[in-house]
Amino acid sequence: MALFGALFLALLAGAFAEIPGCKIRITSKALELVKQEGLRFLEQELETITIPDLRGREGQFFYNISEVKVTELQLTSSELHFQPKQELVLQITNASLGIRFQRQLLYWFLRVYEILSTFITSGMRFLLNQQICPVLFHAGMVLLNSLLDTVPVRSSVDNYVGIDYSLLKDPAVSASHLDMDFRGSFFPLDQGNWSLLNQAVEPQLLEEERMVYVAFSEFFFDTALESYFQAGALQLLLVGDKVPRDLDMLLRASYFGSIVLSPAVIDSPLKLELRVTAPPRCTIKPSGTTVSVTASVIIALAPPNQPEVQLSTMVMDARLSAKMTLRGKALRIQLDLRKFRIYSNQSTLESLALIPLQAPLKTMLQIGVMPLLNERTRRGVQIPLPEGIDFVHEVVTNHAGFITIGADLHFAKGLREVIEKNRPAVPTDPAASSTPPPSTAAAAV
Repeated sequence: MALFGALFLALLAGAFAEIPGCKIRITSKALELVKQEGLRFLEQELETITIPDLRGREGQFFYNISEVKVTELQLTSSELHFQPKQELVLQITNASLGIRFQRQLLYWFLRVYEILSTFITSGMRFLLNQQICPVLFHAGMVLLNSLLDTVPVRSSVDNYVGIDYSLLKDPAVSASHLDMDFRGSFFPLDQGNWSLLNQAVEPQLLEEERMVYVAFSEFFFDTALESYFQAGALQLLLVGDKVPRDLDMLLRASYFGSIVLSPAVIDSPLKLELRVTAPPRCTIKPSGTTVSVTASVIIALAPPNQPEVQLSTMVMDARLSAKMTLRGKALRIQLDLRKFRIYSNQSTLESLALIPLQAPLKTMLQIGVMPLLNERTRRGVQIPLPEGIDFVHEVVTNHAGFITIGADLHFAKGLREVIEKNRPAVPTDPAASSTPPPSTAAAAV
């Protein structure tokens, strides 16, 4: 009975497990780049540490070691690799430091110099260990975590929508890669708790030849389209001079019979309104990605300070092709109008009368509307990577229900530059502010 209950709970958990809209795989090929940049950062951190002076007296001997500075870090062997249950492991062996300092030694007998030197060397090693270990811990646990804090989790894309990259579960780690599942869902900014049920195909990542792979399902793009629809952004209004001149002349000629019935407004500005009537849908196939849109088109005369004179209402079905590209770490979409059809929802006869408008309206959409849409998508949406790391040499591949993008990584900014920008503020103690800091230098010989 207990076994049956456990099986039932496991099946129930699987049934309600959230399907990711975005997946990211980091392969072992990326670790060498990350390791070199990380070690460079650690070396820079060690060069900034302050080592206290070492001074004292042993019997009749006086010593003073001051102005100690780390000049170089030498790593004979270092390795960064994936390890199941521990995610990432950095191993450093046979590391050495180069230092410089001022020394002052007073002694009576030459034959004790070696003994005193051994004593001072041991003291220096103790001081270095006391200073370096906290620096390494701080760099790994605090400063590098501040770098990870730059990964966008839930942020705005523009004035209409935001993106949610919440991590759905712990990363899955193997010896050759690390996989992460993200919600990958857009939402209208004025409806922060809005969500859409993910019934799309779960994206799959199988390759390991590149440094990183990103996969997006149809759900990712559908939530973007629905969010813009819910935010009221999928509409266009052209009045007067905004209507292309050739289209204005064609529409006036096409609806001349209706216009002459209202002679008082015959020369009024023309109004063309396009409004998407249902959330567009994205379809991803190995042959390409398309977006299906249905919209209403209203043609009217808009005389100043008078009621509008409606000339026609029609329905537009359009199919757009979508080309995905990566620039930096922004996913961009280039849209192109492929298929276009207009018809009347009033009568078949009116639909036949709209046939002459088919070609010029399509041209108007290609010339006047598509550039506006692509201007909005040009900024793109950021993929969840830390600040300062970009994608290069990307390759986009279409699959049934999702796309994958394989790329290499590039540090557009050094780790130190990014971490300094986002370094956590150090809390100050008002009581300690009146006490001068301890001296880190002493008089040299």
